[in-house]
Amino acid sequence: MSKLKIPVHTVHSGILQENAVMLGDRLIKKLKIPAHGPVYLSFGSFRQEVTVIPAPKSDSLRVSEGLARKTGWRARNVLNASYSSGSRILRLGPLIGVLVSREHPEHPERLFGPITLFCRELTNACRAQGAFVYFFTPEALESTGSTISGWVYDEGWKRSKLPVADVINNRLTTRKAENKPSVQHFLAEVKSRYGTHFFNEKFLDKTEVFEALRHDPALQRYLPESHSLSGFATLKKMCGHYPVVFLKPVRGSLGKGILRVSREEGGGYRLQSTTPMGTRKQIYPSLTKLYQAIAPKMKTTRFQIQQGLPLMEIGRRPVDFRALVQKNGTGKWHVTSIVARTAGNNHFVSNLARGGSLSTVREAIGKSSIPPGTKESANLQLPKAALAIAKGVEAHIPAHFGELGIDLGMDQSGRIWLLEVNSKPSKNDNTPLHETKIRPSVKQMIQYCRYLAGI
Repeated sequence: MSKLKIPVHTVHSGILQENAVMLGDRLIKKLKIPAHGPVYLSFGSFRQEVTVIPAPKSDSLRVSEGLARKTGWRARNVLNASYSSGSRILRLGPLIGVLVSREHPEHPERLFGPITLFCRELTNACRAQGAFVYFFTPEALESTGSTISGWVYDEGWKRSKLPVADVINNRLTTRKAENKPSVQHFLAEVKSRYGTHFFNEKFLDKTEVFEALRHDPALQRYLPESHSLSGFATLKKMCGHYPVVFLKPVRGSLGKGILRVSREEGGGYRLQSTTPMGTRKQIYPSLTKLYQAIAPKMKTTRFQIQQGLPLMEIGRRPVDFRALVQKNGTGKWHVTSIVARTAGNNHFVSNLARGGSLSTVREAIGKSSIPPGTKESANLQLPKAALAIAKGVEAHIPAHFGELGIDLGMDQSGRIWLLEVNSKPSKNDNTPLHETKIRPSVKQMIQYCRYLAGI
């Protein structure tokens, strides 16, 4: 099967019939398309029988306005093309769909809220790599059919009817949206009917991750002791083993709702909680009293209780690391970036939403108090750990993931620990510090989509 990248132009109706396309004769030879007989033009779920008309001295594909309306193509596109002689299918693409939580047509400059700039960046990267991308919300799925109402960027955001994509990236930000019957029905339908690949198809929760990974001998070295907080007995046992424990909402993110429990030197227990203004501290004379204070929260929120770790610090502020691990153009896991995150003043979590700051891994480790002899190996061990954990998630959790945000901690001896795995890594929180116009993470995503689509 021959593959190459070709410009696609739309011509005015009357020049070409809708069931005919004009293809440069040099491209016909490179793709090895026969001179006679029908060819099936394929783009995502769209397929139509067409006649190929050779165009002398041309290196492009020209289509009618009617055909462009069916595919959603704009006036000019650059797409990858492949031809299969056995099935006589001329495939163009890949066609990538991104499922987003909401749209704000009244504010086109912020159409998709905080990820609008990422959507623009992905559009630009697709044009450079010969892919086509559109964005759609769960509301677009309420009506059944072979097309989707989505948004494309072409000198401004425009709504179009588009075929079902070859590959769909789930960027929904709430479990409620993800679990809507219309969303789940759509995903099952397009997988079975069109063979659509759908990645990052579900949220992960902390209990699920730690329970799945604890059975993998290769990963046990990275796992702090961690349990679902079922009642007072679990809290008492963990506080008996460790001077500090953390209570983390099983489905929380951005550092929200995390509780830190520590023993006081003179007796009693300290409870620290995260708030937008900083850390709130309360002292209780006994663990029983502390538990009574947090018990109401447990009625509405499930918590994971986790061993407290003496994390490396910079200026008495704890540091952790966010690794972005993605599938690459050959379908293998690859560490795209790792950044260090230092907690803000009066905070014990490092999330940027809680006042944390970013630095390079080397800079953070260089400033830290971990033993000098372990600093160089620590730089090498972080990506090794992130890669092993990503492979473990894939092996032990039955879902398709194409990228994972993996939060790692390093204690003051230089040992690496897993803190959390996020299946919807933020497109802002994990940004490399020295970003180029199109980030490597965005290019990598498109390469993986091309691999999945086989084009």
